[in-house]
Amino acid sequence: MENPEVVTVVGIGAGGWSDLSGTSQRALAAADAVFGSSRQLGLLPDSIAARRVPWPSPLVPALPGLLEAERGRRVAVLASGDPMFHGIGSTLARLLGPERIAVLPHPSSVSLAAARLGWDLASADVVSLVTAPTGILHRWVNPHRRLLILSTGADTPAAVAALLTERGYGSASLTVLEQLGGPGERVVAGTAGGWVLPPGDPLNVVAAELGDGPPASCVPGLPDDAYEGDGQLTKREVRAVTLAALSPAPGQLLWDVGAGSGSIAIEWMRSHPACRAIGIESSADRVATITANAAALGVPGLRVVHGRAPEALDGLPQPDTIFIGGGVTRDGVLDRCLAALRPGGRLVANAVTVESEAVLAAAYAKHGGELTRLTVQRGSPVGGFTGWRSFMPVTIWSVVLP
Repeated sequence: MENPEVVTVVGIGAGGWSDLSGTSQRALAAADAVFGSSRQLGLLPDSIAARRVPWPSPLVPALPGLLEAERGRRVAVLASGDPMFHGIGSTLARLLGPERIAVLPHPSSVSLAAARLGWDLASADVVSLVTAPTGILHRWVNPHRRLLILSTGADTPAAVAALLTERGYGSASLTVLEQLGGPGERVVAGTAGGWVLPPGDPLNVVAAELGDGPPASCVPGLPDDAYEGDGQLTKREVRAVTLAALSPAPGQLLWDVGAGSGSIAIEWMRSHPACRAIGIESSADRVATITANAAALGVPGLRVVHGRAPEALDGLPQPDTIFIGGGVTRDGVLDRCLAALRPGGRLVANAVTVESEAVLAAAYAKHGGELTRLTVQRGSPVGGFTGWRSFMPVTIWSVVLP
């Protein structure tokens, strides 16, 4: 800790000072100021002479000012477990740059949980509810999966149990591991459907081992009845082809213009946890439906903008990809969307009417790309036999900007 320009980030567990390595102890002993939560600062012995600064709330907006006030002094920051695993270390690396932090990790809570349970950590899905609603669990629930869930507090186990029971996984085994690695470590277990234990320690990890239950597809083209709505829904066969044309990639942002029931934006986000989407919808009722569908299908982070394109697009962050599912015949919508894309961005638009097809045909003639016409027929009863019923043909135009 000789360079005061470098912030030392020390991971600490519930076991406190005695569980720290010699390197971590020496770093804290050499500090002029130590930042951390009140709980973390309370784990330090009286022999640490550094000034102890508890984090304010909200933390992130205050960080630059707090660190600037300590410029020229030796600063240490306490983090729970591994600072780079959903921790303050990652925030500081983004703020200061990796060259200005030195990270001394401690085993993370999920590593300790896997060790207690005898689970292969690489085969379990780790989900953090610390900064996200419980509803994100929906996208991870499938038969015979193991979930390690970072809790937001003492009420998280009961909320997880209720969600799993609602999804048909009442028989799932739940284990709550509290104060891992500390003198107050405690482990309680039960089933999701039979969970009656009162809230315990707020510092906990929930381990869920799922058994038999209804599976949920991980690829685009969820069943139509997975969505609530007024019928304004891209049918699953067309949706699967449309998502293939959109080509979701981790970290990319989609605008879903004329979002309807939200199915395209939702399945875009379900393709990878880092995919982001904004749904633009002019109907207030559909806005509420999109929000409910997103929560039920595990992507409650979907942002929904109530308004009509192109005016509603003003001020939105620049997208990587745009889907136009409605409103392509409205003056300015297509041109505004093309202008909004970053270089190399992709636009996909669907049309079912002669007028909207004409707009896409003109765009294809001007900009190139690919033009596809898709006809879907589903078998359905005709008396005592089965016949084919056709949906309206859909024209799909896709283009990638230079």
